[in-house]
Amino acid sequence: MTDRLKIMEERYEEINSLLMQPEIVSDVKKLTELSKEQRSLEKVVVLYREQKKLESAIPDLKEMKKSNDLEMAEMAQAELEETEARLSEITEEIKVLLLPKDPNDEKNVVVEIRGAVGGDEANIFAGDLFRMYSKYAETKGWKIQVVDAMPSEMGGYSQIQFMVSGDMVYSFLKYESGAHRVQRVPATESQGRIHTSVATVLVMPEASEIDFQLDMNDIRVDTFCSSGPGGQGVNTTYSAVRVTHIPTGLSVACQTNRSQHENKAAALQLLTTRLYDQLVREKEEAEGATRQSLIGKGDRSEKIRTYNYPQNRVTDHRIGFTINRLDAVIEGKLDLVIQELIAEDQKRKLSAQEAVKL
Repeated sequence: MTDRLKIMEERYEEINSLLMQPEIVSDVKKLTELSKEQRSLEKVVVLYREQKKLESAIPDLKEMKKSNDLEMAEMAQAELEETEARLSEITEEIKVLLLPKDPNDEKNVVVEIRGAVGGDEANIFAGDLFRMYSKYAETKGWKIQVVDAMPSEMGGYSQIQFMVSGDMVYSFLKYESGAHRVQRVPATESQGRIHTSVATVLVMPEASEIDFQLDMNDIRVDTFCSSGPGGQGVNTTYSAVRVTHIPTGLSVACQTNRSQHENKAAALQLLTTRLYDQLVREKEEAEGATRQSLIGKGDRSEKIRTYNYPQNRVTDHRIGFTINRLDAVIEGKLDLVIQELIAEDQKRKLSAQEAVKL
């Protein structure tokens, strides 16, 4: 591990020097690439340097413990204990930071939410989940763009697709794919009985041209009048676009923008992401691999979480985590759950890594 940390520190210093060179400063693409690499190394390097400083202090503190001056010996002992405790913390933090990175963690995502089991109540809950993710995105400084939506008559959505863009979006939202179950008394229930309904969530990392190139010869583009909200202009112009991948039959529609050009671009991006996600899934299944995260496989059918309104409880079934703060979670404080998932995921990966060493 030490050799790897030394190499990372050397590379960090090398990048710092490169970023001072005029030819790099004038090259926006190269400057962006190096700045991104610098940020990815910075936290590890800072901790590594603190680790080296603490390690170099320990021999002197041990020597000071032997002093005939009782007060000085006691001070050295106390400082030694603090230093060793901090050193232990840093070592564990570095281990986590050195875990293999999910190559998709820095990507934006496409999210699809569907009302599944429970009729109108499932659609209403799908709307609640969209609102929850929207508020969560707001706290993170992320941007949300709705690509397509099918509003339900009773409220919510039978289906809604949206893009989330920002810093490290996939690293947080990748844990959200699966079936979300709600237990509550629906507004339509006159007897006050608790119903159980389900909405499914699918989170896909946004595909880039490097990941997957769409052959436009395989694409059919259809235009139609938008049916969603937006006023007279939406409903009287052929601004909505549906793109179909002919070889697979996969189809995506977008009607949220007034411009046909914007709708086409959004639909093509979503189709590219869907095709890339499908290829990744097929490859993993063929290799007998799981999805990137050790926590769950990210399948729609996998029940991952229950939202129990009467008990104000949220339970994530993958890690056995329960918190009685549903009111906060549904208002966008989703980190109360996601940070637990991240911590458990890291713990399992560390255990797996240690097992391989043994």
